[in-house]
Amino acid sequence: MPDKRRISVIGLGYVGLPVAVAFARAGFDVTGFDINADRIAELRAGHDRTREVPDAELEASTIRFTGDADDLARADFHIVTVPTPITPGKQPDLTPLMAASRTVGKILKKGDIVVYESTVYPGATEEDCIPVLEKESGLAADRDFGIGYSPERINPGDRTHRFESITKVVSGSTPIVLDIVARTYGAVVAAGIHQAPSIKVAEAAKVIENTQRDLNIALMNELAMIFARMGIRSRDVLAAAATKWNFMPFSPGLVGGHCIGVDPYYLTAKAEALGFRPEVILAGRRTNDGMGAYIAGEVVKALVRSGRIGEARIGILGITFKENVPDLRNSRVPDIIRALSEYGLTTMIHDPLAEPAQVTREYGLTLCKLERLTEIDALIVAVPHRVYRDMGARKLTTLLREGGVIFDIRSCLDPEEIVGHEYRCL
Repeated sequence: MPDKRRISVIGLGYVGLPVAVAFARAGFDVTGFDINADRIAELRAGHDRTREVPDAELEASTIRFTGDADDLARADFHIVTVPTPITPGKQPDLTPLMAASRTVGKILKKGDIVVYESTVYPGATEEDCIPVLEKESGLAADRDFGIGYSPERINPGDRTHRFESITKVVSGSTPIVLDIVARTYGAVVAAGIHQAPSIKVAEAAKVIENTQRDLNIALMNELAMIFARMGIRSRDVLAAAATKWNFMPFSPGLVGGHCIGVDPYYLTAKAEALGFRPEVILAGRRTNDGMGAYIAGEVVKALVRSGRIGEARIGILGITFKENVPDLRNSRVPDIIRALSEYGLTTMIHDPLAEPAQVTREYGLTLCKLERLTEIDALIVAVPHRVYRDMGARKLTTLLREGGVIFDIRSCLDPEEIVGHEYRCL
C-alpha cells in the first residue's frame, strides 16, 4: 500500500526538494539524498537557497537529509531527480543520471521500486538506467524490483503550479508497478494522476512539452526580428493578435533554464540516432540560441548611431535564466555579454537574486552593485526581476547618459516614459 512505502529522493535541487517536502508533509517516511555536502548542511539548517521551499516549512519538515548513500537502504520507493544537462556539443549528458543509478543500485533490494523524474530521451530509462541498476544490485528488473518514470513539471519561481497542484504523469514497467506508482503519487498530488501506457510514452511526453514551447518562442523571436525591421513593437502586435480566441500567448525572449533550452536536444539526439533529421526542432533551437548575439548586435548598432561606440559603458540588469528566481542554469544572458566582448565592449552586471560566487564559478563573470551603474551609454534590461519593474522606466533611465540606449528584452517598460533615449525591445 502507498502509505507503507518509504520514500527516498535522490537529488535535492529545484525538482527533488519540493517532491521530498510534499511526501513528508503527507506523512510519508522520507530520506533526502544529495552528493553536495554544502547543500545537505544548509537543508539541515532549514534553508533552501533555491527559494522553492520557505525556510519555516523546511525547518518543520520530517525529511532525513543525508549525503550517505547507505541511508537510502531504509527506503523502498526511490525517486531520482538529478539534472540531465547537455554537453558543449549539445548532446545528452547522462553522467549524473548514471551516477545516481549506480548509487541506487548499490542499496537496491527485492520489492523496491525506482522512479525516474529526470528528463531523458524516450528509451533511456529502460535502455540506459535499468542495466546499471541490475549490474550494481545483482537483481533483475520486474522480477526483483520495479521501474517507473514520472516526468517532473516543476517551474522555478511559480507559486501557483506546484508539485501537488500539477497533474502527474506516471508509468511503470508492469501493470502492478504502475498501480503502486500511481497510488503512491496519488496520495500526494491533488491535481490527479495520468497513467501513461508505457515508460517510453511518459518520457516522450516530457520532451515534447518543452520542445513545443521552445518552437513557439522561436517563432515569436523570429517575428520580433521581422517587426523590428518594420519599426513596430512586437508586444503591440501580440496584444492585438491575442484578441482572437485561439491565438496562443507566447512572447519573444531569451530561452534558458534547465528545461526548454535543453530538452529538445534529447529528442533530436535520439531522432538522429534513429536516422531522422528533425529540421523544425533544430531550426527553432538555432533561432533561440542565437538571440544573445542578435541583441548584442542591435545594441552595438544603436551605440554607433549615437556616436558612443568608442568607450561605451554598458549596464546589464539580471543574469538569472528567468525573472524572480536565483536559478542560473543555462542562462542566455552570458551570450549577450560574450557577444559584446567580441566587439571590444565591457559590461557591468547587476542581479539582486543571483549568488555572486556562483556567477563567477559558472560563467567567470563578476556582479556589481546597482550604484555603480551610473553615466552608462547603454542599459540592457535582460531579466525583468520585480525590483526592476518596481523601479520603472523613469528611474532606470536615470542610470543613462543623455541620448543613451535602453534595450528592454521582455518589453516590461513603458516606452512613453523613456524620454531623450533610444528605446529598443524584442
